[in-house]
Parts: sequence; C-alpha cells; structure tokens
Amino acid sequence: MVRLLKHLAVLGVILFVALPFLWMAYAAFMPKEAVYSGELFSQVGFSLENVQGLGKEGFWDRLLFSLGLSSLVVALELFTALMAAYALRAGLGLLPFYLVLMAIPAELLLVPLYGILKGLSLLDTVWALVLPFAASPFVIYLVYQAMRAVPEELLEAARLDGAGHRVLLFRILFPLVRPTLVAAGVLAFAAHWNLVLYPRVVVSDPRFWTLQTWLT
Repeated sequence: MVRLLKHLAVLGVILFVALPFLWMAYAAFMPKEAVYSGELFSQVGFSLENVQGLGKEGFWDRLLFSLGLSSLVVALELFTALMAAYALRAGLGLLPFYLVLMAIPAELLLVPLYGILKGLSLLDTVWALVLPFAASPFVIYLVYQAMRAVPEELLEAARLDGAGHRVLLFRILFPLVRPTLVAAGVLAFAAHWNLVLYPRVVVSDPRFWTLQTWLT
C-alpha cells in the first residue's frame, strides 16, 4: 500500500511538471477562434493554421539555422577543449589563465569583441556568431578535470608500449572522458542557444538572425 502511494505521488508530480507542456501542445493545434474567444474547453477542435502561420513568418528557417549554428559551435568547443585539456594535463602551465577567463563576465567582453569583429570585417556574417565561441574556458576546465581523474599509471604504461600523444589522446583519454564531453556539449549547446544580446549586437542582417533574436 505504501509503495502504491509513493508511485501515485511520483505520478502526480510528473503530471504537475508536464502540465504546462501539455497545455502548450494542446493550444498550439486549436483553432484560432477558440484561443481568442477564451472558451478553450467548450470549443474542441484541431487545426494546423498556427503551424502554417509560423512557416510563413520564417520560424522554421530560423529554427534550422539556430540548430545548425549551435551544433557547429558545440563541435568546435569540444574539439578545442579536448586539445587544450590534454595540453594542460601534459603540464602546460596556463591553468590560472583559464580560471581568470572564467571569472570575467561575458558582457564585459561585448564592446571589445565588437571592435575586433568590426576590424576584421566579420560583422553581419555567420562567423561573428561562431568564431568568438570556438573555445570555452569553462568547457576546457571541465574536460581537464575529467582527464586529471585518469590514473597516470595508465598513461605511463601506454608510453612504455610506444604510444605517442595522438594515441594517448584519442585511444586512451578520449574514450574515458566521453561522458564529460557529452555533458559539456549539452551545457555548451544550451548556452549558445539562449544567447539574445550578443546576436542582436553583432548581426543586423535578418538572414543571420538566430531563433532567439527572431523571437525578440
């Protein structure tokens, strides 16, 4: 009986959390007249008019553009993080530099970054949305901490067998830190996806607007 009550309580919490999402899905496919009238339950119906309207406004184009852009940024961040973290793991003494970069607010870099992009003629281009995010101190530090957890004896045994840096990184360390890379990729994707201020500053061409910029 106690177990049943626990399951019912968990089910109730799940339904409570899912209710806003279910409501959005329900309202998205309702006829426009029912939504505007406020009689959401007395007028039950199904309509694709709202979805078709989003397509005419350019929603799906902005969605695909943002997905591709954020995916490209994540791929670059993970690659540079893997390289930099391995260099730190191998003894490169730049860890304090990355810690200082993590402490600097991103908004503080907006004005100098705008000047750099303007000097390079990269404003109003897709590269203005990609290159500044090609490396992330936070992601580098996260991957570095995962590599630190790998026993040195394992790497030393590989070196005795003749393994070089490429084998150590891609055949030994990479499989071991893969869960951290996945977690870092999710965080990096969410961070870039939710950018609003930066894209509005460096891009004024509607062709390069992200979904968040388009919505605002």
